[in-house]
Amino acid sequence: MRSVIVIVIVSEVLMCLVGGEKFQIRVDPLKGYQNPRFVIVKLTHIPQLLSPMVDLTSAAVRRPMDRGYLINPDLQREVWAHLFSSILHINPSQSSLLLTEPLFTLPSIQRSIDELVFEDFNFKSLYVADSPSLAHIYEASRRPDGLVSRAQCSLVVDCGFSFTHASPVFQNFTLNYAVKRIDLGGKALTNYLKELVSFRAINVMEETFIIDDVKEKLCFVSLDVHRDLQIARKPGKENLFRSTYVLPDGITHTKGFVKYPDQAQRYLTLTDNASTSSLAETKEDRSYPEMNEKPEDRRRIDLTKNEFDLTNERFLVPEMIFHPADLGMNQAGLAECIVRAVNCCPQQLHPVLYESIILTGGSTLFPQFTERLERELRPLVPDDYHLKITPQEDPLLGVWRGGSLLASSPDFEAMCVTKSEYEELGSARCRKRFFH
Repeated sequence: MRSVIVIVIVSEVLMCLVGGEKFQIRVDPLKGYQNPRFVIVKLTHIPQLLSPMVDLTSAAVRRPMDRGYLINPDLQREVWAHLFSSILHINPSQSSLLLTEPLFTLPSIQRSIDELVFEDFNFKSLYVADSPSLAHIYEASRRPDGLVSRAQCSLVVDCGFSFTHASPVFQNFTLNYAVKRIDLGGKALTNYLKELVSFRAINVMEETFIIDDVKEKLCFVSLDVHRDLQIARKPGKENLFRSTYVLPDGITHTKGFVKYPDQAQRYLTLTDNASTSSLAETKEDRSYPEMNEKPEDRRRIDLTKNEFDLTNERFLVPEMIFHPADLGMNQAGLAECIVRAVNCCPQQLHPVLYESIILTGGSTLFPQFTERLERELRPLVPDDYHLKITPQEDPLLGVWRGGSLLASSPDFEAMCVTKSEYEELGSARCRKRFFH
């Protein structure tokens, strides 16, 4: 059997496939979880992080990638060497490599990656793809009778770690001239949440892992920001957004957690026409001591408590994806970005693109993200066009699964650049084969 390794590189996660099969092994050093389907390795080159019980408080991480681009080839070489020899146990010289890289990668970075692949690890062959085309391939394979598969056309919205892209894809190729980018992703949202919590409660500017966990567990997208801001100012049970996060103490627990999970989910009871007073009356009476405090007591910061409260921060942080100007960025929001990307394409593709929007990337996992995007986008789309937004089954793995399907295709070897071609023609000539 041929050996094909699929590597999807983003700023935090590296995903691999071995053997050209769809799903095999999973290894997650930060959680110690194993599943015989696929491999995910966090790009944290710190041996101590391999322990699932380690306290990540104030942990610092070196990454070979920044904003999706390779900035430290030496560190990347160490990560790959450990991955290939200690985890996958493969011989690169007898394997092919499918590698993803960000859109608009500079030629100098492309040359560094090619040198790493062919000169340092001696891979037999290489194919370089971009994330939108692989997400499109996977979504088309999931629904063979769907519009994406029949028209071979879609608009992939990738809300990733460093960037947010709106990328039209046609015939499995990304239309680079129509791609629009917002210089904002999950990393910027985490940093913004760190600033808000540090200003209002406790200094967490060095606690990236903890605030990432807070963001993933408590943040959500608001369907009506003005209404929710009014609710967040209310005291006691009328405030449906107030929740408490307990920090790790390093003794009884090394991971943070939400103190009252039921309380954190109360915002889901909100409807467009419901009043907050009626919701507070009809909601089952639960005893949350923090909700019975006096307003003047809540304003005092108790430095002995190993916890902090969140209210409007929960929805103001994801709001930046839709209104980057609130962070001082002179860029359009996600809905406007999508419209601009579609308008750069031929007129004949516009109806299909609006009806086949695919959401991928970790930031699309915020609750109510799809509903809010549809509300923002509908007024900007012509009335005679259908609008359909499809979140991927697993936004974190959609690109990798598309790569696994491509690597499993019988034509994959013919699409690759071999080591001999690289040595004869050089990096620049070989890169023209990938059409991006």
